Amino acid sequence: MVEAAIRPGFWARALARLHRHVPTRERIEQNRYLRPVAARILVPSLWRFNRRSVPRGVALGLFTGVLFPFAHAPMAAVSALPVRANVPVAVATTLLHNPLTTVPIYYGSFLLGHWILHFDPYFGRPVAANVSANASWLHWLVAQGGPATIVGMIALAVVLAAVGFVASGLFWRLRVARKWRGRAHRLGPNQAN
Repeated sequence: MVEAAIRPGFWARALARLHRHVPTRERIEQNRYLRPVAARILVPSLWRFNRRSVPRGVALGLFTGVLFPFAHAPMAAVSALPVRANVPVAVATTLLHNPLTTVPIYYGSFLLGHWILHFDPYFGRPVAANVSANASWLHWLVAQGGPATIVGMIALAVVLAAVGFVASGLFWRLRVARKWRGRAHRLGPNQAN
């Protein structure tokens, strides 16, 4: 009887596929478009996971993911260089802004901006098919809707970045403390010091 080959699980296959498509250091160095800035991009401290760079990366990724609707991953990667944030974490956290979350982010920004600016968030009457109604709708969009959404997006980006920074820093501390407790428990009370 021939045994069937055991197929790896979904997550193992997904991680293997991701690993094949993630650029290596050598491919980044050989890329002709990145070659002029490769020395700056490939600084090892930007790719290490430590207690300082990971919270910076989370905050930067959340900020750029909310504030920039298009090309937020490249914006996060470029912005990570001067603030010494972890580049993979910054790019990964921009995925907060995806097709499923775009409408809630914009609607929440719209409501938050109207609350901050003290505007009436609803236009009120239905739009009729005449020029004066369309002109008043356009006036509302330019005078209240657009500015409120922009102000709300900025406020939401700042708040999410701050919450992400604090939460990831706290998570990092708890994770390290748990590892130290586990190590002390394995070694015993006399060998932990």
